[in-house]
Amino acid sequence: MKPIDPVTGKQGTVNRYVCRVIQDLPFLHRPCFLKIEQAQVHIEQNQRRMESLSFVEPYQRYTKRFCQLVSGLCRHMSIQAVSLHLGIRWETTKNMDKAYLRESLPTLHPEELTNLKWIGVDEVARAKGHDYMTVVYDLEQGNLIWVHEGRTSETLSLFLTALPEETAQGIEAVAMDMGPAYRKAVKEHLPQAAIIFDRFHVMQNYSKVIRNQRRIEFRRASRKEDQELIKGSLYLLLKNPEKLRPGQMEKLESLRNSNDNLNLVYMLKEQLQQLWVLPESFDTMKERLESWCKMADESGLHYLKKFAKSLRRHATGICNYASFPLTTARIEAGNVAIGMIRKRARGIQDTEYFKLKIRQVSIPDQPSIFYQNTAQSH
Repeated sequence: MKPIDPVTGKQGTVNRYVCRVIQDLPFLHRPCFLKIEQAQVHIEQNQRRMESLSFVEPYQRYTKRFCQLVSGLCRHMSIQAVSLHLGIRWETTKNMDKAYLRESLPTLHPEELTNLKWIGVDEVARAKGHDYMTVVYDLEQGNLIWVHEGRTSETLSLFLTALPEETAQGIEAVAMDMGPAYRKAVKEHLPQAAIIFDRFHVMQNYSKVIRNQRRIEFRRASRKEDQELIKGSLYLLLKNPEKLRPGQMEKLESLRNSNDNLNLVYMLKEQLQQLWVLPESFDTMKERLESWCKMADESGLHYLKKFAKSLRRHATGICNYASFPLTTARIEAGNVAIGMIRKRARGIQDTEYFKLKIRQVSIPDQPSIFYQNTAQSH
């Protein structure tokens, strides 16, 4: 059979053969190399190109299936571990994973999206304080539908303006944190959509109240035993009581009995969480929120009063939950996976690669040759 020109897809004549050595999947735990003769195709006068091969990309020293293996392992292991496991350089491992992901991942095109009803928006960072990205999820289906560099209003506007008009008009609610940037974009481009401030982000902000008040109480404590009781208590104050062990519950009760301010902060945390439990209507939820804010004001504690002031400013977005009971649990699950990416890819400065890894963890894993039979047996 005549060799195929990779550009035109037409058959040509052999000008000469070039010997190549290509690394393939390991065999019996040892590196495996293929030695092949690849034809240089003569197309027409002064035009010669290497023939197209189905199992290896042009100018690459690794087979496609070996690149797939590397990318599959990099989903669950650090680049360093995969590099040592397969005996290839760190930079080569990372570049193979990046190239395979760029070629194989399904594209995210906002202009092709249809039937969106509820979406969630959040920000993630490649490293703490560095290279923020905006992620958008379809909260009805649970799918990642967009990821882009930046966390500004303009960043989200890129996504919203790319949506088909009918799709944009069909979006009823957008869940997000209480930052102003995403709010501005939604109000401008989706005026009909309700903005929902997610419970997770509200309680995450309240955790700062607990941290600050605990720090104040530690400094105020005059007795060493009181300081010892406060020391190491942050976990007990933040966690829900059903997640604590008996010994931890005893320590929490001792702390609450000995410190009125921390007891009050803890009680208000428990009451605040009840705000999202079976709200009857927007108005009812808003009344309950205002009652909570009055208790915070009457406490006289600076950070509680400051937090109540913030809740009042964001009351509409919080109480919209009564009409659209959305949570960003899917986004937070994605953020956990992204956190694992950060740990495995520590030291990587490649923002594009990080973006590809985010898209990778949002789709189901593909079984590798190491556990394909196990997956099929189940």
